[in-house]
Amino acid sequence: MAASVQQFGVNPPSTLLGLFPGKKTRQATHLQIPPNSIKIPPLREVCRQGSLKEAFLSLSRSLTGQHPPQFCLDEVFALALELCASEKCLSQGQQIHAHIIKSNFIGDSVFLNTKLVFMYGKCWSLPTAEQVFDRMHEKTIFTWNALIGAYITNGDPFGALEVYKTMRESGASLDACTFPCVLKACGELKNLHYGIEIHGLAIKMGFISNVFVVNSLVGMYAKSNAPNAAMLLFERISERRDVVSWNSIISAYSANEQSEEALRLFTEMLEAGLTPSAYTFVSALQACEGTLLGKLGMQIHATILKSNHQVDLYVANALLVMYTRYGKVRESYRIFVEMEKKDIISWNSMLSGFIQNGLHSEALDFCHEMQVAGQKPDQGSVVSLIAASARLGNLLYGMEIHAYAIKRGLDADLQVGNTLIDLYGKCSKMEYMDAVFHRIPDKDFISWTTVIAGHSQNNCHLRALKLFQEAQMMRVGVDLMMIGSILQACSGLKCISLVKEVHGSILRRGLSDLMIQNTAVDAYGKCGKVDHATCVFKSILVKDIVSWTNIINCYVENGLAYEALDLFLSMKGTGTEPDPIALTSLLSAVAHLSALRKGKEIHGFLVRKNFILEDSIASSLVDMYAHCGALQNSVKVFNYTRDKDLVIWTSMISAYGMHGHGKAAIDLFKQMEDENLVPDHVTFLALLYACGHSGLVDEGRRFFKVMQNGYHLEPWPEHYTCMVDLLGRANRLEEAFELVTSMKMEPTTAVWCALLGASRVHCNRRLGEIAAQKLFELDPDNPGYYVLVSNVFAAVGRWEDVAEVRMRMKEKGLKKDPACSWIEVGNKVHTFTARDKTHPECGEIYQKLAEITRQLEIQGGYVAQTKDVLHNVEEEQKVKMLHGHSERLAIAYGLLATTEGTPIRVTKNLRVCTDCHTFSKLVSKFFKREIIVRDANRFHHFEGGVCSCGDFW
Repeated sequence: MAASVQQFGVNPPSTLLGLFPGKKTRQATHLQIPPNSIKIPPLREVCRQGSLKEAFLSLSRSLTGQHPPQFCLDEVFALALELCASEKCLSQGQQIHAHIIKSNFIGDSVFLNTKLVFMYGKCWSLPTAEQVFDRMHEKTIFTWNALIGAYITNGDPFGALEVYKTMRESGASLDACTFPCVLKACGELKNLHYGIEIHGLAIKMGFISNVFVVNSLVGMYAKSNAPNAAMLLFERISERRDVVSWNSIISAYSANEQSEEALRLFTEMLEAGLTPSAYTFVSALQACEGTLLGKLGMQIHATILKSNHQVDLYVANALLVMYTRYGKVRESYRIFVEMEKKDIISWNSMLSGFIQNGLHSEALDFCHEMQVAGQKPDQGSVVSLIAASARLGNLLYGMEIHAYAIKRGLDADLQVGNTLIDLYGKCSKMEYMDAVFHRIPDKDFISWTTVIAGHSQNNCHLRALKLFQEAQMMRVGVDLMMIGSILQACSGLKCISLVKEVHGSILRRGLSDLMIQNTAVDAYGKCGKVDHATCVFKSILVKDIVSWTNIINCYVENGLAYEALDLFLSMKGTGTEPDPIALTSLLSAVAHLSALRKGKEIHGFLVRKNFILEDSIASSLVDMYAHCGALQNSVKVFNYTRDKDLVIWTSMISAYGMHGHGKAAIDLFKQMEDENLVPDHVTFLALLYACGHSGLVDEGRRFFKVMQNGYHLEPWPEHYTCMVDLLGRANRLEEAFELVTSMKMEPTTAVWCALLGASRVHCNRRLGEIAAQKLFELDPDNPGYYVLVSNVFAAVGRWEDVAEVRMRMKEKGLKKDPACSWIEVGNKVHTFTARDKTHPECGEIYQKLAEITRQLEIQGGYVAQTKDVLHNVEEEQKVKMLHGHSERLAIAYGLLATTEGTPIRVTKNLRVCTDCHTFSKLVSKFFKREIIVRDANRFHHFEGGVCSCGDFW
């Protein structure tokens, strides 16, 4: 042991003063001070006051003879060591130890060595405490108790029990101080069986009447999740209860989440006339959960202020946690600022409070405040800061904290590693996430769950499934969160067989809960299995907003917009309030139906419920109004939104594009660039779409190059589809074909479909046949492609080829989607198919349509353009077929059912034919109605006989 302390190089006794550097102290070491010039109180009194600096000054003068001690040196050193222990001042304690060794002091070595073991244990230097203990030839019960206590202080309860066993084997006797230490170790380990044995020994040895032992037994039973046993003991000492007894039982119920019982006991203690200690207040504050108990927590705070306990560090920390738990961060921060003394728990509690209340930016700012104050973040701080960075998606800050963790050696900590996995997953940095995961030596269940969820949420579905297989091979447990991630991965792959397999496994294991049922609804919906999703949804006994949102979204994504709106009405009938995600799905349904009235109703609901019209809600509103033909409303929502993100800019560019305002879309894109927003793939997709539907060929080609060269974005197949469509509409078919053949990836069906459509319009037989052949190779079971090829042949009179294509469709059991148009009148959407006779007002509609047609023939010179009728029938039959087109029926019903001057809004699932386009222009002129038609390609605003598309669609 002597060798272990020689390194301090202390020359007693002057260096005892040098432990406290400062202007006055340094002068005292170098100047000759007259013996009576400074009045120094006795050492015992100084130690009692807890002033370490004064104690060392007094000790130094005692040892130099300036103020000879009035008691033996054993007590002098013992008092100083006890003060070092209470102040956790290891360096000063080592100085005293060194002085004892160097001065060859001969005294009660057992007594002083016991004090040294005690001091080193309290100062978290367990190895040194063990060295001192091992060198002792003689040990008393106090020495054994000191070492057991050292293990407890240093967080090693198992080691404490091992020392206790060795003590018992050595034949050393036990005293009343031994039992509290050993029982505390049992409680920390939740070793109820061993604790009961110690309880029996205490009874056998007659210590059960000792209040300290009984209090320790109550604490042991409390920590071992046996509050009833703790209460039984507590009730048996009704006449001998002290503050510690009450603290133990209150803590027992608080730790076992029986908050009301804990607070009842706290109240009973106050009524018994006992003065609570700091520990009492901490236990009572920890029990304050829930709104009602939160009010009681504020009352306890008031009691603390009256009792002057607010200066206690532990009480202040408990108050911090309590207020942040109830969302009163401002009050919590006020307490923090007013704390005279703060430890790392204070800083971490405040930091955690910001994060728990969603104040992630404030948490990062608070970290800066923490560093300015000289407080270095520890493991708990690092975990909180990484979590805040993850929630904000602040990758740069998260990586800075990661670097700090590596520098401090904290990156090996399991909790830090797991939080880093979550950070990189949320920031879509899969390589970093995998690297952190593989560096964790002893991965736990949370590590596997987090990394699987990260891959699943970032569309790395195959990787997620592979990791799940590895976890199963490692015999890692499976919980609902992991299963939810696997279901999400299966649905992302649109693999219905895997979804069914996982879902079946869940049901067999009986693991299903609300979260899993909701995930299953979403998974079946994404795989197009609406019936399965509906079945799971109906099996949910207590549906929450997520259940309703998922089934509504399922219907919307699978083209069942009407049913989605019906579900919304059913949801309102149950009293469930929609959240922003549900309303976003509903706005998608409204956009699909072009149901403007319902869209306005939802917008009104958002305003009445004080939803903030930003982010996804604002973008969905812009998109909904655009799809309903109300472009000006889209512009208003866009202009009203304060903090515009990239999504809303993209939505507005797309809105201009679908209404044929290509130049406005380009101007908006330039404005967005001026705002220093960086466009992504989707933004350029909207921009190219806008150029294509406005005939802006040169601009489209330029932006296609800017995307690649200026922003280094590799085009998706969808961008090539837009470019082929753009060039095809301008009859630059050869250039379009060259672009297709130069693609770095395999052209998709959408690309060939765009080329085939352009070939039909411009009668390019060669390219049409090439495109048709490619479509049949890539997707031979899509009826839409057969219809398109058939139309190409019909346009050039190749009726035999038309018949052959239709025969192949029949052999494969494929049916074409019928042309369908719908119009919203009143609060109902009315649907029409070609030559439809199912509408209740069918007779009136056809009569009105005949009147309209006659008036247009007489006044407008309307003549049916039968070239768009791609059927080998007589001319008269072709005219009848044109007159029965679904959009005409919808326009006729709009004129019948709406008041004069009201715009007529019609949506069609296919492209408007040339004849219906002419018909709509003439109706708008001679019936003085604005007609807004949304077809499969774009919007047409007919007014005064002119269309907004400029006859280019």
